[in-house]
Amino acid sequence: MLGLKSTTNPKWAKIVEDNLGVFLTDHAFAEQKAAAGGFSLIIAYSEETELVKALSEYTIEETEHFKLVHDFMISRGYTLGRDQKSNYAAHLLKFFPKTKDRIESLVSRCLIAALIEARSCERFKTLANYTSDKELTQFYNDLIVSEAGHYTQFLKFARTYQDKSIVDKKWDELLTYEAAYMSTQGKTPLVHG
Repeated sequence: MLGLKSTTNPKWAKIVEDNLGVFLTDHAFAEQKAAAGGFSLIIAYSEETELVKALSEYTIEETEHFKLVHDFMISRGYTLGRDQKSNYAAHLLKFFPKTKDRIESLVSRCLIAALIEARSCERFKTLANYTSDKELTQFYNDLIVSEAGHYTQFLKFARTYQDKSIVDKKWDELLTYEAAYMSTQGKTPLVHG
């Protein structure tokens, strides 16, 4: 369904379980960053009415997800810690060359956002499938549906603004690039670490 070219080792779920507060903090900040990214696209492409409408809903949903994660943290006795830098998004941003072409930049940003959402979904599914914590399983199974929807939404927008065959080629190359990076990850309790 997600089309990723690598999967997370199930042992990662144990690392998360053993460091749940760190993971939940990282997840909460990931939701904030997703909302901020949506707002950034709205500001940069305010003339694109359909994009703005969709991203308005997306930013609200991601903000609601932040609240859900934060409430879950509180219910487990955790407080929101400090944001831990993840190199994942920065690494993905290096894939596409810098450009002054606004549409080219939009397509690149949509593809990166789609991939971040897809990987988040895959990580949440891995955690839900391999944790012994039933409440954690339920919490992440509930989030997976909307995360998968976000992935497809960003991919759809990329294909709206550029020829599908060109976008699909870029998407395939980005997936390969990301899979190589992810082969070195899975050792930290971070959503993309």
